[in-house]
Amino acid sequence: MTDDARRDRSPVPPAGGALGRADPWQFLSAFTQARIGLGRCGGSVPTAPLLQFQLAHARARDAVHRTLDPIALAAGLGQAGFDVLHLASAAPDRRTFIARPDLGRILSDASRATLEQRPPAAVPYDVAFVVTDGLSALAVERHALPFLAQIAPRLAAADWRIAPVCIVEQGRVAVADEVGALLPARMTVILVGERPGLSSPDSLGLYLTWDPLPGRSNAERNCISNVREPDGLAYAVAAHKLFFLLTEARRRKLSGVDLKEDAAALEAPDTTAALPPG
Repeated sequence: MTDDARRDRSPVPPAGGALGRADPWQFLSAFTQARIGLGRCGGSVPTAPLLQFQLAHARARDAVHRTLDPIALAAGLGQAGFDVLHLASAAPDRRTFIARPDLGRILSDASRATLEQRPPAAVPYDVAFVVTDGLSALAVERHALPFLAQIAPRLAAADWRIAPVCIVEQGRVAVADEVGALLPARMTVILVGERPGLSSPDSLGLYLTWDPLPGRSNAERNCISNVREPDGLAYAVAAHKLFFLLTEARRRKLSGVDLKEDAAALEAPDTTAALPPG
């Protein structure tokens, strides 16, 4: 948990005076970011948790309206050894993106032309990773690169052909269908900022689609949600789950409701060797 989060979720002191009553479940707040055990003051909550709620709401709004810096993201990916393509959806700005979800699901004319004019691949890529801001650019800025750094080596070791990482500004999940069809790629994984919650403004979602084509339904996708360290699903665990799904999707040639994620639990690293004797 970050230092800011620890401060935000610090135990709420019991309200003073005859009306202030501490909640007996308040101790559980040490184990979760959920808003429990807040106490009460008369018929309302005490001032401290009310202010924390307002701060969390403001952070969620900021995450939705925040714009992605694709140049900085592309630079970070390039330094990590990834080839990058810079694309955009048909939504020209953040305001339009929020008001018109349909425009975020398709590429702009210029981006479509960019993919159509690329030299055709002799063999389709095994997988294409698409990175888009979605409803939280903050999630992408914080977690996309560390997650890709976990999954890419596993795929490379298994001889997967990985397409250039496609950064799509103002994109939603379905935009990866068009990207995958035009590259072409046998499947796509889109890393997208999820709709912020009141304790998670930076949650990253992963959506896998076999045989991407415009018009695919959400029932034809698999989702791994809440990828964010240290407060959500760890990068290594998410990469472990996704590698299982990718492998099974390629073997069975499908994704979605017919493909279940039942990967074996990821073994914890052995730290006994680092312990001092005795």
